[in-house]
Amino acid sequence: MKIGNLEIKGLAALAPMAGVTDGAFRNICEGFGAAYGISEMISARAMDFDDRKTAELADLSRDEGLVFLQIFGEDPACMARAAEKLLRYAPAGIDINMGCPMPKITGGGAGSALMKDPRRCGQVAAAVRKAVEGAGIPVTVKIRAGWDRDHRNAVEVAKRCEEAGAAAVCVHGRTREQLYQGRADWGVIRAVKEAVGIPVIGNGDVDGALSAGKMLAETGCDMVMVGRGALGNPWIFREINGHLRDESLIMPGPTLTERLLVMRRHIGLLCECKGEPRAMREARKHVGWYLKGMRGAAEFRRRAGELCTLADLDRLVEDVYRAAAST
Repeated sequence: MKIGNLEIKGLAALAPMAGVTDGAFRNICEGFGAAYGISEMISARAMDFDDRKTAELADLSRDEGLVFLQIFGEDPACMARAAEKLLRYAPAGIDINMGCPMPKITGGGAGSALMKDPRRCGQVAAAVRKAVEGAGIPVTVKIRAGWDRDHRNAVEVAKRCEEAGAAAVCVHGRTREQLYQGRADWGVIRAVKEAVGIPVIGNGDVDGALSAGKMLAETGCDMVMVGRGALGNPWIFREINGHLRDESLIMPGPTLTERLLVMRRHIGLLCECKGEPRAMREARKHVGWYLKGMRGAAEFRRRAGELCTLADLDRLVEDVYRAAAST
């Protein structure tokens, strides 16, 4: 599949998640076959001030795969300036966030609040596309089914963005009103796919190889995007790619050893990127996700919430092995 002139290998991409999809996590998921990744949200307004934290979010120096930098904002001119500045980090593309449901984003008119005004959505997409045209990189858009049950306008927004030059659109099958609750409506993904000529990426409730295959079959979308299904589970990309190459192939999940080795490598990368004190605070949630479902997980996850050093993590890993050997 191609997004603009960019060749995409694989059928599952890593969704952007604030506080999660940093360079360390992207690196791990890329290693298991994520077709491409998207950065955490970057504020277009913060780019005007050359904010240090924003520069950190945009840093792609440790990435080995394709990464799109995602920006959010409501003003076309500001979004265009941000996109142009982000070119210094050599992203594979720019992704526009029109789907974030969180009040601190929508309250300023950005994220999924943009979908209230399809015309503005088109203006933002056109401005960003023009700003990066000379770099030859694609612009993609991530949207939701709509604002609420009475305003499900994903098809209209997708068509506006296509007309403005967007190279692909990712559709999350929930409305902003739903946040992350209930079931995603894959029918809206199918409707968008039938309405536009650019690639459509489906998002929402893909938690494994079988659901990925089902989404592709039911919606006709070109590929899937995995968000929460990848938390503590980066090998989901390996499983999806294997199954979609051969539907009779159900790849086994990770062994305990692989799970713990990948977890340790992930947290080690996080420490390299951010320094041990800060990284270990951020690692607590990741370790909890990796340990979910293991024997004694409740106690181990409690201890994960108290991690302060890599040595603490190594002691926890030893205890997990010891508990497994005793069964």
